[in-house]
Amino acid sequence: MLILVTGATGKVGRHFIAGLLDDPRFSDTRIRALCHNRLYEETDRVEVLRGSIAERDVVAKAIAGVTHVVHLATCKETPAEVMDVTVKGLFWLLEEFRVSASARQFILIGGDAAIGHFYYRHGAPITEAARHQAYPGSYALSKVLEEVMLEQFGIQYDINWCCLRAPWIMEKDDFRYTLSFGDDVFGGPDWKTLVPETDARRHARAGTVPILRDADGRPLKRNFVHVSDLVSAVLAATDNPLAHQQLFNICMDRPVDYGEVAAYLARTRGLGSIDIPSRFHSNWMDNAKAKLLLGWRPHYDLELLIDSAWQYERSHDDPRIVWYPG
Repeated sequence: MLILVTGATGKVGRHFIAGLLDDPRFSDTRIRALCHNRLYEETDRVEVLRGSIAERDVVAKAIAGVTHVVHLATCKETPAEVMDVTVKGLFWLLEEFRVSASARQFILIGGDAAIGHFYYRHGAPITEAARHQAYPGSYALSKVLEEVMLEQFGIQYDINWCCLRAPWIMEKDDFRYTLSFGDDVFGGPDWKTLVPETDARRHARAGTVPILRDADGRPLKRNFVHVSDLVSAVLAATDNPLAHQQLFNICMDRPVDYGEVAAYLARTRGLGSIDIPSRFHSNWMDNAKAKLLLGWRPHYDLELLIDSAWQYERSHDDPRIVWYPG
């Protein structure tokens, strides 16, 4: 088995490669890491190819002899690049995959941006049958186009595809910094812009926890997944006949409730909190399908997500870097 991994040096890519190499089920599997700006380390089981998936000749070389593709490469809110990388790049990958004599399975890591996550109201748990609805911006649109293109290639050419749709992916101390009122905030909302500047500085020093309120005034519920749980789902789907042409929600069993987060951090770490109103909507991704067909279970719950983030200590050679905007 030879697996092409795009986006190999990203958060999910590095964890996936390490997890696969450590899994005895894949002891004979080799990895081809397709890298663009950053390079993965070559080993006896990992070869590295450099280039952009927006270029067909690069993709043709990357797909040659491959049995499986795990497609992780993406763009965020970068309109000048997103169509070349996310749309044209996926098209070239699927074109080369469908004519390959060795290709057996194409796995795409999708995102809950394809169904609008908290931008739109969902009146029931969000299953895989939810309709696509991108929120404003280029990233969400690209996630819709990815999923639609993948499904259509399955209809057109009967390729063996699988899409694992993930919400916001956490690792290390990420979750702690999603709640920061400082310049070190990870992702959005950018809390410091939602309160007066002097209050933001005070909240940053005190570690104040924002309680994001939904459009109905209740603490917002938002879906997350830890990178290790996502990787275990990818491994469970790899070469699994029950994953054939299937879309799976891969997320925690329960969405993160900002009110529960604040209560837990007040109880365990003495942190204060402040309400932040919003027009966003609470939602709840349903992961029952992945549990049923893949036999997958998430390990992380709310308490473990919080505790692992607050207990994590970064080494000096592992600075917090955000590689993309958005």
